[in-house]
Amino acid sequence: MDAPFEVTWDYLCPFARNAHEHLVTALRDGAGWDVRFRYFSLSQSHMGHGQSVWDDPAAHSGVLAGLAGIVVREQHPDHFLDAHMALFSARHDQGHDLRDPERVAEALVSVGLDGATVVKEALSGWPAERGRQEHEGAVAQWEVFGVPTFISGDRAAFVRLMHRPRGDASVARETVGKVLELFGDFPQLNEYKFTRVPQ
Repeated sequence: MDAPFEVTWDYLCPFARNAHEHLVTALRDGAGWDVRFRYFSLSQSHMGHGQSVWDDPAAHSGVLAGLAGIVVREQHPDHFLDAHMALFSARHDQGHDLRDPERVAEALVSVGLDGATVVKEALSGWPAERGRQEHEGAVAQWEVFGVPTFISGDRAAFVRLMHRPRGDASVARETVGKVLELFGDFPQLNEYKFTRVPQ
């Protein structure tokens, strides 16, 4: 599939971490995909009807970090891939609570950003509105329910990858390539899940 595509993320999800690590590893290696990273809040998806994480993002798991990701994506795009991986690592390697502004800032500082300034901007209002728009738009247009979801045109597919590339760009390219191949060439396949996870 050569068409542009989007992939949803929330730093809370280990499967989003796997998929985005494949994407980032391949992009750093020169993969020519036209990909956009779309924020989707798992905390919001678990809220009751009429409830919202957007008015007080720091109170809800993962949302502050997600909004910091939006700030970096929009204002510091050259740092986005590094910050993206650092925030996933803060959650899944270091076990940090991503509601903690200091932990989010530390992750951003580790890739050369002014973490405190990014966190302050993340709570300034517009990132929450952007996050709300991206989340609600994904639900309304494609019925997205989780991360990572690959989106292109009028199609969206939730994808759960069980492995990480661990720095191997050939593995990353092949993995994402297979996802995109199925996405473009075999949309009739709605679900394919092993009953046991290969070890």
